[in-house]
Amino acid sequence: MHPGNGSFVTEFILVGLTDDPNLQLPLLFLFLPMYMVTMLGNLGLITLIGMNSHLHTPMYFFLFNLSFIDLCYSSVFTPKMLLNFLSKRNIISYQGCMAQLFFYCFFAISECYVLTSMAYDRYVAICNPLLYNMAMSPKVCSSLIFGSYLMAFSGAMAHTGCMLRLTFCDANTINHYFCDILPVLQLSCTSTYVNELVLFIVASINIFVPSLTIFISYVFILCNILHMNSTEGRSKAFSTCSSHIIAVSLFFGSFSFMYLQPSSAGTMDEGKISSVFYTNVVPMMNPLVYSLRNKDVKLALRKTLSRRK
Repeated sequence: MHPGNGSFVTEFILVGLTDDPNLQLPLLFLFLPMYMVTMLGNLGLITLIGMNSHLHTPMYFFLFNLSFIDLCYSSVFTPKMLLNFLSKRNIISYQGCMAQLFFYCFFAISECYVLTSMAYDRYVAICNPLLYNMAMSPKVCSSLIFGSYLMAFSGAMAHTGCMLRLTFCDANTINHYFCDILPVLQLSCTSTYVNELVLFIVASINIFVPSLTIFISYVFILCNILHMNSTEGRSKAFSTCSSHIIAVSLFFGSFSFMYLQPSSAGTMDEGKISSVFYTNVVPMMNPLVYSLRNKDVKLALRKTLSRRK
């Protein structure tokens, strides 16, 4: 093999979720419907929010971006994974692997900060309702989204840049179904100390900072709810927050399990199961959680369907 970008390896082999050929077809029939639901659900939310003016509020602006991120995020690796279920040899080029790694990091980190922005939005709406229009003005919302994408770009560039400096000699079999950071690092024939340090720093910042911000927001929200005299008001406040809490728990829980533990060959198989949650289940669940538990979205859906009759 000829060297490419400082690497002797020009392609990688993806092991996938399992190397058992008897499980390939059942897994295809499991993940294909999940991907279709993810695409339809997120595209549906994006369309509904775009077409209905009463959904043009800060909360739905963030939800619009969350759906866009989930749509792109899932498409980074799921089509390749589905094709691999039908292939005997699951190959991805060196350049394709680095591109997949970059976009995976970009959309994953983006989701962390968009979920954080949504928590801040709920905090302002419940704890400072009189200042809501000023605190969550279009300029503030746009700045929060721009900041989310900027942090994501910085993190993705840090990970991908560090990966490009490594040399891969003979080993080219990735024990995963996509080019995740830890499985690729295990193949390097040069020191990965800098990469592991950058991974720890970037993962810590992009998990702990959003998690802490969300936690503090909900502490204030909970205190405010408990001081409400109206039972109906408490119920409505809990209802508006419950969907977001479910989305945050699913995403950050599985993400933390994968990246905030020591890397080893033994944990890679466990990591695959965790990865399925934040790469396939979460993007599918988010539109379902926000639509099935949201009266405004249900109303927008009914209005949109009635226009077409």
